[in-house]
Amino acid sequence: MQARTGGRATARTGVEPAVAGAPWPWRSTLLAFVLIATALSLVVAQMERYRGVGGLQPSEPGPLWLNGWYHGDAGWYLGIAAGGYSFIPGQQSSIAFFPTYPLAVRGSGELLGDNFQLAGTLIAVVAGAAAVLLFARWVWTRLPRRSAVLAIATLMVYPYSFFLYGAMYADSLFLLCAIGAFVLLERRWYLAAGIVGALATAGRPVGVAVVAGLVVRTIEILADDHRGRVGSGGTSTVVAGTVTVWSTWRELVGALRHVRVRQLGVLVSAAGLLAWCIWLGTTYGHPLAWVEAESAPGWNQGVGPKTWFKLVFLGTLVKGPYDIAALLVIQAVACLCAVLLLRRVWQRFGWGYAAYTAVVLLIPILGTKDFMGTGRYVLAAFPVMAAAGDFLAGLKHRWVSWAVLGLCAATLVMLTALFGRSVEVS
Repeated sequence: MQARTGGRATARTGVEPAVAGAPWPWRSTLLAFVLIATALSLVVAQMERYRGVGGLQPSEPGPLWLNGWYHGDAGWYLGIAAGGYSFIPGQQSSIAFFPTYPLAVRGSGELLGDNFQLAGTLIAVVAGAAAVLLFARWVWTRLPRRSAVLAIATLMVYPYSFFLYGAMYADSLFLLCAIGAFVLLERRWYLAAGIVGALATAGRPVGVAVVAGLVVRTIEILADDHRGRVGSGGTSTVVAGTVTVWSTWRELVGALRHVRVRQLGVLVSAAGLLAWCIWLGTTYGHPLAWVEAESAPGWNQGVGPKTWFKLVFLGTLVKGPYDIAALLVIQAVACLCAVLLLRRVWQRFGWGYAAYTAVVLLIPILGTKDFMGTGRYVLAAFPVMAAAGDFLAGLKHRWVSWAVLGLCAATLVMLTALFGRSVEVS
């Protein structure tokens, strides 16, 4: 139940947090991840034989389960890992892809005998498993047990979660860094949180959301400490029969006077993006070359009213092709659901996580012309997955929540199969 008292948001619950009832289920979570990863690898292996004529072909073909995960932007990442970056003004260029993931692929690939494709898939799946486990640990102390279980399930069967199970993309590593930065912050390890956050800001353009979230959450922790509402672990939890009261904006502003040098460590998270821009400036004379590359013909992710108002998306819905329109609609619906869950994110987890989620969602909503790719961006908004699980747990009929998860799982398999056929799904 949601109430407002004296301008402050309050969240009430009649159930104790999961942490009070049982240890977090890392074994069952890891087992479920392995089973899903295996099943989806079999799906992409079967779809490999139906790969489109124009589909991306690996330079060094391997087993079907490995080739099946090599599609779309994987070619760019492999090219960066093997040969470095390049930039041609006005054309699609590799500098559109931030360096954390391809550098990790390069280092791991050299250890594997220059097998960068295998390294890319291994990093993706290992980072995906670690991200899911870290998410499970994070959510287990913040929600009632049923809500936490459903939140973990939501993340694992979210239709675009196949990017966590082996696709040679940067999404799983970014998610791991984002969650890791917040987990470190909750332990009051401000500098460590900033360093891990820097890996996120050097990993994807949406990494700026990590900076915003860490800064706001740090101020929020200081405000909570000042009012004596938070324990030594730095985590606000909802306890049976009590009310958790999040700080008002006035209290957050007032908490700025309690900031010390130690808390400024979270600002290091901006160093990843800053270092990337400095490198681009010294190498190509253009610190924001990645923005120009994303606007190049073929990607056409420029700024302006045509992008903001999704005129290309609307045109596709009216004129087709309708198979592409259907894939775009799925991503638009995912964005809509995430936006509708923003209030619940704030209610359950506070201002810091709401700020992170809002920026993660705002960037693709304003920056894509037709919602293509936004399915992956919603995946990065991990507090939304937790809020979705909490929402499903509150439904009157339990079968509805499992039906929703079943529909998500079926869509996940379908999109994985299309991905295995070199169809651009996100």
